[in-house]
Amino acid sequence: MQPIDAIPDIHADPDRLARSLEGAEPGARIAFLGDFIDALPGQAAVSDRAVLERVRDLVETGRAVAVMGNHELNAILFHRLGIDGAALRRHSPRNRAQHRSFVADFGIMTPQALGWTDWFLTLPLWREEDGLRLVHACWSAPAIETVAARRPDGRLREADLPEIAARSTRFGRAVQLLVTGPEQRLPEGMGFHDSHGAMRRRVRLAWWRHGARSWRDAALSVPDPEELPRTALPARGDLSFYPEGAPPVLCGHYKMRGAPCIEARNVACLDYPGTPCIYRWRGEARLMEEHLQAV
Repeated sequence: MQPIDAIPDIHADPDRLARSLEGAEPGARIAFLGDFIDALPGQAAVSDRAVLERVRDLVETGRAVAVMGNHELNAILFHRLGIDGAALRRHSPRNRAQHRSFVADFGIMTPQALGWTDWFLTLPLWREEDGLRLVHACWSAPAIETVAARRPDGRLREADLPEIAARSTRFGRAVQLLVTGPEQRLPEGMGFHDSHGAMRRRVRLAWWRHGARSWRDAALSVPDPEELPRTALPARGDLSFYPEGAPPVLCGHYKMRGAPCIEARNVACLDYPGTPCIYRWRGEARLMEEHLQAV
């Protein structure tokens, strides 16, 4: 068993990447949890190019492993056309804003942009390393089974992209679940404002919080939880919590607030933009607070 130091969402921040790598112990294998690109609003240091070149070098030399994040998948779709000649991900003002830093470095549908998004396709949607599970947003056994039936190594192909963009098939929806996590529509007339100020009617749910009963208990990535209803979550057959006896999972994606912590004995979200951290896994079946390391 090789020690693993897991690094969550970097979002084109070369300083955060450098600090995270400095926090890793010599001899440990680096595990990147996706979302290397697309700077966050207000971010001081920005370079998609510098981050990608460093990450790719670490992966290709065997020092690191990596999984695909939703920002990588979005970029793949943004820079490719469907059979109708339209981009698989619309070039709307909102989507252009999300990809602003990547486009600033590489352009739109240029050879460089296509080259990097080709590399994104070499990243699997999930990995399992010596009993540790790695995924960007959600470890869902049914979704992994669905994807693995076609792509056993978890790596997507060009032919898969139109149905992923359309979310028109079970396969396409399974891919989206792994990189974006489960979401549920709020009760009629309810919504909340996301970190960009946009009104949202669907909310991300913490698939590891077995004790969550209300919208506020289960919701993730909501800047002001007071906007959410206090009422109980409705019964939903297609939402399943991660089994408590299953192997440990590390994920990113959710822009957690407050001090980094372990919320479940076998699942940890490491994406804390305000307090960057890594997790040092040393073979434990139960994740440990003391293995969280601020960077």
